[in-house]
Amino acid sequence: MAGVALLGGIALAGVVVAVYAAWVLHDMPDASELADYRPATATRVYAGDGTLIGEFSDERRIYVTYDQVPQTVVHAFLAAEDQNFFNHGGIDVSGIGRAMFKNVFNVMSGKRLEGGSTITQQVAKNVLLTSETSLNRKLKEAVLSSRLEATLTKEQILELYLNEIYLGYRSYGVASAAYNYFGKSLDQLTPDEAAFLGALPKGPTNYHPKRYPAAALGRRNWVLGEMADNKWLSEEQLKTALARPLNTRSAPRRAEYADADFFVEEARRRAIALFGQEEVNRGGYYLRTTLDPQLQSAARDALMRGLEDYDRRHGWRGAWGTTDFAEGWQAEAQKRTSPPERRSWQAAAVESVSGGTIRVRTA
Repeated sequence: MAGVALLGGIALAGVVVAVYAAWVLHDMPDASELADYRPATATRVYAGDGTLIGEFSDERRIYVTYDQVPQTVVHAFLAAEDQNFFNHGGIDVSGIGRAMFKNVFNVMSGKRLEGGSTITQQVAKNVLLTSETSLNRKLKEAVLSSRLEATLTKEQILELYLNEIYLGYRSYGVASAAYNYFGKSLDQLTPDEAAFLGALPKGPTNYHPKRYPAAALGRRNWVLGEMADNKWLSEEQLKTALARPLNTRSAPRRAEYADADFFVEEARRRAIALFGQEEVNRGGYYLRTTLDPQLQSAARDALMRGLEDYDRRHGWRGAWGTTDFAEGWQAEAQKRTSPPERRSWQAAAVESVSGGTIRVRTA
């Protein structure tokens, strides 16, 4: 009787698990939808000579196919996120085990805990599921990961991941991040720059290169070490990359050319009239215009000089304020931003006037 009761209990537990799984999985998204998935992509505006002059987007993303991503960039992300990616079926049991083992020591030393999610699981979570943290989502994530592996090739999964992921600096995807951090296209990145981008998925804010330069450099160097351990970098390449400083832009930019603001705004209005605002902000259009950057800059400079001369003829506007040159006066003076038409103007204070000599101190 005890054996019968035990078997009955096991059977009942099996039924309960089956019912629970069916309930959790009944509304799961279809993994096959990702075969034609395209994330929101920025519409970019170009001058007649190909100069980027503007960008419109909800998410600043430049979509690239897998074969447009250099292997150095691919290896940087694999080294940081999923070194066994090409060998597992969506869930890396050995990776989970390693993460659990490392986390024992991380807890003892107060370090950040490591996750065991594969790149496939991250795609399932970021693209198909919500960001909630629950047992239900974890179960869906595991099942979806297996389905993704059965539906898409490894290269297709990586393409989705590298285009979807947020990397800080208002950058969605690796191509946008390469431009925003380094002002480069993907094929121009050096191994150390690729490693820095690979370091970011764990927490772009934690590795902000200007706010936390030491943490950012340390994480980049760790990724470089992992790339070398996996034979994706030679010892000589590793030595060279580790010696390079982490030089990034101070802030992301929408375009290198800044003299066509009104022209770009008119291009945006016309594009919205043709395609609608959502399509313009998410459709990834390439807008080629008739603008000549050299002529535009010359025209703008002529207009600004004329306006400045006109303003001078109508008298001095007076000082912005006074200062005793105490500590911090420069920061206070710099709060007075230059007119957008005169970006080269610099805040300054008159220190003394004596005879025909005026001493000026710049902020």
